[in-house]
Amino acid sequence: MALNPHLDPAAGPARVVLVGVDFGRDPDFDDSLDELALLASTAGDEAVARVIARRKAPDAALFIGSGKADEIKALVLGHEAEAVLFDQALSPVQQRNLEVHLGVPVSDRTGLILEIFAQRARSHEGKLQVELAQLQYLATRLVRRWSHLERQRGGIGTRGGPGERQMELDRRMIEQRIKQLKIKLHKVERQRDTQRRARARGGSLRVSLVGYTNAGKSTLFNALTKAGSYAADQLFATLDTTTRGMYLGEGVPQLVLSDTVGFIRDLPHKLVDAFKATLQEASEAQLLLHVIDANSPKLHEQWAEVERVLEEIGVDETPQVVVFNKIDALPAHQQPRSALDWVERPNGTRVARVFVSAHSGEGLANLRQLLARAALDEPLIPDVPPPSAQPDLFAPPH
Repeated sequence: MALNPHLDPAAGPARVVLVGVDFGRDPDFDDSLDELALLASTAGDEAVARVIARRKAPDAALFIGSGKADEIKALVLGHEAEAVLFDQALSPVQQRNLEVHLGVPVSDRTGLILEIFAQRARSHEGKLQVELAQLQYLATRLVRRWSHLERQRGGIGTRGGPGERQMELDRRMIEQRIKQLKIKLHKVERQRDTQRRARARGGSLRVSLVGYTNAGKSTLFNALTKAGSYAADQLFATLDTTTRGMYLGEGVPQLVLSDTVGFIRDLPHKLVDAFKATLQEASEAQLLLHVIDANSPKLHEQWAEVERVLEEIGVDETPQVVVFNKIDALPAHQQPRSALDWVERPNGTRVARVFVSAHSGEGLANLRQLLARAALDEPLIPDVPPPSAQPDLFAPPH
């Protein structure tokens, strides 16, 4: 069930126009639309133009107002674009009105992320989770699908036309399917609970990798466990949780390491809810490895967003090690002065911080040392030197 009808892999990349609207209230507003462009590329689209609009409040009908809508329509025609992607969430009415005005399919950030998740889900659990999120999203937008039937009225004694009857039928089918999916996912959650309890009885330390999407979690997971899981330099390369045992040397208890789905700014609540079973791995962990892309120009915003999601799922108090990854991609003047130190998180707690490259292996020995200390139930901070004068690049968000 594709949410973006313009997507047809056999036809090659769809040409799309990207739109971002700054209402002046979001300090993390991406005026470059780089992340939306990455999302579009991940979904198989090609961004041919970018538009930034500034408003005090959303327009009730067109979100951006008629003047800016006309400007976007001219870009669509001039670039022969096949769709328009918005970086913010659109209401069903706004999305429908924009499609009528622009003459091409319109999708928002939520729909685009759902489309990517649908393409990337591999496991039975992942497919169930994505389908649930898609149906919950689609249920509010049924009016768009049958607008061509709205003016057709039924005969004498009928309640409505074909459009109304078809929407009721679709809504009923969607509601039934949502109930079925929730039952199936509840079974998956119980199976995962059973597996977690079994691992807990084994006495192994449970560690989860968390972080912004494309921070290199799966590459780091493979480097630490030799698991051979899929990893790629793209957003949401993997969605399914993978768990492996990790050997840290003689005399050190084995720990269990899990790789989880990446977070992203404005992660739709429908996805957070649908991926509850997957995110439960993080909530059951005794230690989190918060992986951060040291080379990202949005480092602070991504760090803060992950902290926000961790708080949302109730694991912000779980012990952490902050892992700055991809230091091999940093120029010489931005290299950290100390490979291992500690840092104060936004909530005021002190945690160990280590700089690594999962690709080259640099710094992994320090990370293994920290994990061994954690497995032996030894404190992580005392033997770690205090923070040196790090470049501002690595300062925590405030």
